[in-house]
Amino acid sequence: MSPLLNDRRLIFVGPAEGQTAVGDYSEHFVGAVRPFFRDVVEVRTAGPGGDGVADIRRYRKAVADAVRSSPGGKVLVHAELAAGGVGPFWSIVGLAGVPVTATVHDPPQGTWWPARTRFVAGHRVLMHGLHYPLRPVSRALEGAVNGRRMLFALSEIGSRSITITYPRTNVVYIPHLVKSRPDATPAEKRPRAVGFFGHVYRGKGFEQIERIRRLLPDDIAVRVAGRGTENLTPAPGVEIVGPVDGPDEDAFFESVRAIVIPYNKRHWYAETYPASGAVAHAMSYRTPVVCTAYGALTELSEETGAVVTRTETGATPAEVATALAEAITALVDDESRLAAIGASADRTRHARSPKRIAESFAAAWEHLLAAHARRVG
Repeated sequence: MSPLLNDRRLIFVGPAEGQTAVGDYSEHFVGAVRPFFRDVVEVRTAGPGGDGVADIRRYRKAVADAVRSSPGGKVLVHAELAAGGVGPFWSIVGLAGVPVTATVHDPPQGTWWPARTRFVAGHRVLMHGLHYPLRPVSRALEGAVNGRRMLFALSEIGSRSITITYPRTNVVYIPHLVKSRPDATPAEKRPRAVGFFGHVYRGKGFEQIERIRRLLPDDIAVRVAGRGTENLTPAPGVEIVGPVDGPDEDAFFESVRAIVIPYNKRHWYAETYPASGAVAHAMSYRTPVVCTAYGALTELSEETGAVVTRTETGATPAEVATALAEAITALVDDESRLAAIGASADRTRHARSPKRIAESFAAAWEHLLAAHARRVG
C-alpha cells in the first residue's frame, strides 16, 4: 500500500447507484478503490437532468467541506463525468491547490451540456437551442476546467479523442471495470435465446429490436431487460423482462446465449466514444456479445468476448439489423464457437476485475500525487 494514498482522503463525486449506467459503475468503482485510502467521502449526485442549481451548490459545499476537514489537508478529488451530468462537473470547477482527477465516460468531453439543470432539461427547445450553437464555448469551458488535469478514459479510442481535443491533458486509459459475479453456466449450455440489456435512451439501439426479431429464426427467443425496458412497446416474439438486479440479473444472463448491442450515434452534437456498461455486464457473466462497430465497440473482438459486425459507413438501420441478425444466427447454434468466445469473455472479466482496475487507478494516482508533492514541496 502506498503512503501517498493510504494516509489520504478520497473525495468521490459521481451519480448515485441507479442513476444511469454511470451511477452503477460508480458504485462498484468506489467500493474497489476504497481500501487504498484512509477514508472516502462520497458526494452522490442525480443523473442527467436531475440536478437543479440548489443541488449543485450543495454538492460544491460538500466537496469544499470534505477538503477542509481532511486531517493534514491530504485529499484527492475524483469525479465521474458523463454527457448530461452537471452535478459532478460543477462540483470540481474552481478547485485549486488540491489534486483533482476525473473519468470521462463520453469522450472527448466530460460534460457536453454544462447548463442542463433540471429546469433546462425539462424544455427541449431551450436545452438544445442553448447548447448546440454554444458547442465551442462548452468545449473551451471544459478545457479551462480540466485541460491540465489527469483524466481517465475507459477505451483506447476514447483516450485518443481526449488527447486530440485537449492536448495538454494527462490522459490515462484504463478499461471499464467488470464487476464480480458468480460463475455463470457456459454460454453453449444455456437456452437457445439472445438478450438485449441496458438502460433505455437514445443511441442504445432498442428501436432495432423488432426489426432484428423479424430477421431471426422463430425458435430463437429474444429477451429484453434493463431500466426503462418495461416502457418499450411490446412486439411479437419479444419477451420484455424489465429492470433486473441481484438474483434476477443473474437469472437473465443465465437465460441467454449472447447479448446483442446495436449501438448507434447517441446525439448529433459530435462523435462520442463511450465504453459500454452493457458489454461489461455481459463479460461479468461470461456471455458473448454481438454488436455493431460503433465508437469504442470497434475495439472488441472474439479474443475479448465479442462478435463485431461491420457495415459500410452510412448503412441504413435495416442493413445494420440484417448484419446483426446474420451474426446472431451463425453464433447461437455454433456451440464450439460459443464456448471459445465465452472463454474469451471469462479471461477478459478476470483481467478487468474490480481489484485489478482499482490497482491501475491507484498506480496512476500515485504518479500524480508524487508529481504534485514535488511541485508544492
